[in-house]
Amino acid sequence: MVPPRNVVKIAVQMRDAIPQLIQLDQAKPLAAVLKEVCDAWSLPHSERYALQFADGHRRYITENNRTEIKNGSILCLSTAPDLEAERLLRGLQSESCEGRREALQHLVLLAPDMTFTREVISRDGLQRLGSIIEDGDDLGEVLALALRAFLELMEHGVVSWETLSIPFVRKVVCYVNMNLMDASVQPLALGLLESVTLSSPALGQLVKSEVPLDRLLVHLQVMNQQLQTKAMALLTALLQGASAAERKHMLDYLWQRNLRQFIYKNIIHSAAPLGDEMAHHLYVLQALTLGLLEPRMRTPLDPYSQEQREQLQALRQAAFEPEGESLGTGLSADRRRSLCAREFRKLGFSNSNPAQDLERVPPGLLALDNMLYFSRHAPSAYSRFVLENSSREDKHECPFARSSIQLTVLLCELLHVGEPCSETAQDFSPMFFGQDQSFHELFCVSIQLLNKTWKEMRATQEDFDKVTQVVREQLARTLALKPSSLELFRTKVNALTYGEVLRLRQTERLHQEGTLAPPILELREKLKPELMGLIRQQRLLRLCEGTLFRKISSRRRQDKLWFCCLSPNHKVLQYGDVEEGVGPPAPESLPEQLPVADIRALLTGKDCPHVREKGSGKQNKDVCELAFSVSYDHGEEEAYLNFVAPSKREFHLWTDGLSALLGSPMGSEQTRLDLEQLLTMETKLRLLELENVPIPEQPPPVPPPPTNFNFCYDCSITEP
Repeated sequence: MVPPRNVVKIAVQMRDAIPQLIQLDQAKPLAAVLKEVCDAWSLPHSERYALQFADGHRRYITENNRTEIKNGSILCLSTAPDLEAERLLRGLQSESCEGRREALQHLVLLAPDMTFTREVISRDGLQRLGSIIEDGDDLGEVLALALRAFLELMEHGVVSWETLSIPFVRKVVCYVNMNLMDASVQPLALGLLESVTLSSPALGQLVKSEVPLDRLLVHLQVMNQQLQTKAMALLTALLQGASAAERKHMLDYLWQRNLRQFIYKNIIHSAAPLGDEMAHHLYVLQALTLGLLEPRMRTPLDPYSQEQREQLQALRQAAFEPEGESLGTGLSADRRRSLCAREFRKLGFSNSNPAQDLERVPPGLLALDNMLYFSRHAPSAYSRFVLENSSREDKHECPFARSSIQLTVLLCELLHVGEPCSETAQDFSPMFFGQDQSFHELFCVSIQLLNKTWKEMRATQEDFDKVTQVVREQLARTLALKPSSLELFRTKVNALTYGEVLRLRQTERLHQEGTLAPPILELREKLKPELMGLIRQQRLLRLCEGTLFRKISSRRRQDKLWFCCLSPNHKVLQYGDVEEGVGPPAPESLPEQLPVADIRALLTGKDCPHVREKGSGKQNKDVCELAFSVSYDHGEEEAYLNFVAPSKREFHLWTDGLSALLGSPMGSEQTRLDLEQLLTMETKLRLLELENVPIPEQPPPVPPPPTNFNFCYDCSITEP
C-alpha cells in the first residue's frame, strides 16, 4: 500500500542508542513527533529536546523548515536550542581556559543555524563574546574562536553592525595592526572590519583612519592566501566607502607602492589557484580603478578652455607639421584658420571645429585623452595611421578622430566604466594588472586593429557602423579569453581577422540551429555513405556526357580540340580530335579507346608529364592548376593520357569521376561542398517533424525492464 504523500520515512539517531526508523507525518505538530521519539527511548521531558539534520550544519528542525525532510533523511535527537544556548553561554564564563575553548567550539558549530542564533542573541551572547574579544586575554585559539563565532552570529542580520561600540572596533583594529599574532586571528579580524566598513559609514571612517594602507600592504605580502584575501577584502571595502577624491588619492598611493605589480606577480600568477573570493575583490579593484575615468567620460570639451584647445592643436601638429616648423608661417590669419580646418578634417573630425565632435558624452574628454596618449606614446603608429588614410580615396579613408571617439565609447561599454560594482562578479582581466595605463594602452592596440579591419573589409564611409560592430566583436571575444598580458592580447586580437569572425559567426549560428548537436552529427554520419554514393553516380554520369578539351603545346596555345567521354557501361574511355565549332561527337565515332582496367593511376598538377616538360611561365602555372593525367599500360611500357580542364569545376568533376572509377576516395573541394549541401538539405528534411522540438545533447535513459513479463502472450500454446 502506498503511504500518504505527507508521510516520509526517516531515521532518527541518538548517541549510545539504537536508531529509530519512523514514518514522519508532516501534518502532525512537531512537539507531538518529539514526544513519540522520546517515548520510544524512554526519555522524559520531551520539551528539552529537538531534532537536527545529522549532516551539514546540523540545523534544527522547526515548523518552518520541516518540509525539507525527505524520504531517507537522517535526523538526530539533541538538546533544545534554548537550553543548548544557555549551557554554552555559561561555558564562556568558565574560569578554565579549556572550558571556554570547548564552549566556543560548539558555539561556532551551531552559529550558522538561525534558530540557535536567535536564542544566543536573546541571552546577550554577542555582548559576552564581545567581552572576550575586547579583553584580549588570550591572543591565540580562544580569541580566534570568539571572532569566528561573533562573525557567524552577526551574518544572520538579526543585529545591525552599526550597533557595535567604538572601543570594540578599535580593539579589533589593534589585532589587525599588531605583529606576531596567531595566524588565524588576523584574517578573522580583517573580515570583521570589512563587514563593519561596508555596513556602517561612521564606523567605516573610523576603520579608514585607524588602519593605514601600508599595514594592508604588509598583510598582502604575507604568503598566506587567507590573510591576503581578507586584506584585499578590507582594502576594496575602504575604497568603496571613500569619496571620489579620496579614492583617487588612495589608488594613486597604492600604485606608487607597486601594488599592481605585486598583485600581477604574486597573486594572479601564484602557484596556488586563485580563489573565488579573491577573484571578486580583484574585479572590484579593477572596476574602481576604471571608475576614475568616469569624470572625464562624462565631461564634454569646453571650446573656451585654453588648455583643451592647445591639446587639439598638439594632436594636429603631431600628425601634419614636421618638428620645428609651424603652420602657415607668413600666412594671413584667415588662410591659417582655413588650413587648420582642412587638417582637422583630414584627421577624421566630422566638423571643421573639432570641439563639436567632442561635445558628445560619453566619451567626452576621455576620447581626447586617448588620442593624445596614442600620438605621444606611439608617434610612428599615429602618423602612419593618419597619413595612410589621408592618401586614400575620400570614400575609403578611415577617419581617425571619428573612429577614436566611437572606439572609446565601445571600450567603456566592454569594460563597464562608470557602472556600479556587482556584488558577486569575478570577471576581472589579468591584463589590467600587468600594465600601467591599461585603458589607454588598450586603446592604442584597438585603434590599430580598427584600421586593420577597415582595410580587410575594404570599407567605405558608409560602412563605418559595420566596421565598429566587427571590431566590438573582435575585442569582446579576445577579452573573454582573459589574456594575461597586453602583448598576448595584441597577438590574439590581430589573429582574429574579419574572415575568422565570419567563420565563428557561421559556426555559432549552426550551433543555435542545433546543426552541431550530437544527435544531428550522428545522423549526418549515417547519411554520408548514401550521399557519397549519389555524388559518385553524378560524377560518372558527367564523364559519360564527355567534355571538350583544348590541346596545349609547349610553345603556344593551339586551337585544336579533342573530346573524351566514358562509355555507358563504365568500361572504356573513348576520345579523339574534333573540329572547332562542331558539337560533341557521338561516342561510337571516336577512334581511340582506353580500357579502364588498364589505368594504373591518376596524376594531377606538377606530377603530370605534360606539366613537367614545360617551363615556369605564368601560363604554365595556370595550366598546372587544371592539368591531370591517367597512366596506363601500353604493351610493356607505361603511357599517359594528358588533360587540361577548361575550368576548375570541370577539373574537380573529372578527377572525382576518375578516382571513383579507380576505387579511390573523391577528395576535391567540389565534393566537399556538394556533400555539405546535400547533408544540410537531407538533415532538414528528416527533421521537419521535429520543428520547434528541442533536441537533447544526450539520448534519453533506457527504462529499466519490467518486474515481470505477464503481459506477454505465448501464441504457440493452443487452447483446448
